[in-house]
Amino acid sequence: MLSQKRGAMGYIALFLIFCLIFTALIGGFAWLGTSLSSQREKVPAEDASAAARPIIVIDAGHGGEDGGASGEDGTKEKDLNLLVAQALSDILTAVGYDVRMTRTNDCLLYDLYGDLTDYTGHKKTYDLRNRLRFTKEAGADLLISIHMNKFPQPQYSGLQVYYSTGAPESRTVAGVIRNYTRQYLQPQNEREIKAATSSIYLLHRCDIPAVMVECGFLSNEEELSRLKNETYRRQLALVVACAAAESLSGVKQ
Repeated sequence: MLSQKRGAMGYIALFLIFCLIFTALIGGFAWLGTSLSSQREKVPAEDASAAARPIIVIDAGHGGEDGGASGEDGTKEKDLNLLVAQALSDILTAVGYDVRMTRTNDCLLYDLYGDLTDYTGHKKTYDLRNRLRFTKEAGADLLISIHMNKFPQPQYSGLQVYYSTGAPESRTVAGVIRNYTRQYLQPQNEREIKAATSSIYLLHRCDIPAVMVECGFLSNEEELSRLKNETYRRQLALVVACAAAESLSGVKQ
């Protein structure tokens, strides 16, 4: 099924890569983000070619009462995760992918399926279970989980990607994201991709291509400032979108 989808979507990967290179050369991503965001309402939920479109699940980590990490100024990870996830969804949806988001607002997902009447003491467990269940029920071809990083020492910065060991393609996707990040967004980034351990519940239990993108360090003042900037978030989302498109279509650099 996925091999059939790849051929049909190859032109999308080429288009996204062209957009990335072109906008990088002219130094302006804002127009692209604005244009793609405006397309959200124009893309039909169902059409004749829906079966041929790869399904991408985008997971904005944390949410609701779980704020995740936070910056010195009080910026919460959950909010930045959602903003980046929405930007990524806009781009991939606008060029034809079937995108599903685990959350589109500020909430946890522990009660998504109504399994219990009282979630006291079980919220985090069921939140993670339901993100995995959502991904499986969507029939996803790729999962991209968006998170932020934090460290006690403020000098550390840079995007880093973790990949699931449940599907060999995951490492390939992570590598393409890393390469595009270095080429177009963070030339000095020396961070290597890493295999997810059991501490990363979603990736450890996922049996489809899946990555977690740690978009930057909230503990680094300069990087936090960039992550709070809408244009930078669009740049970041476009880099990840291009990597996803290349990985799903088999297009090579």
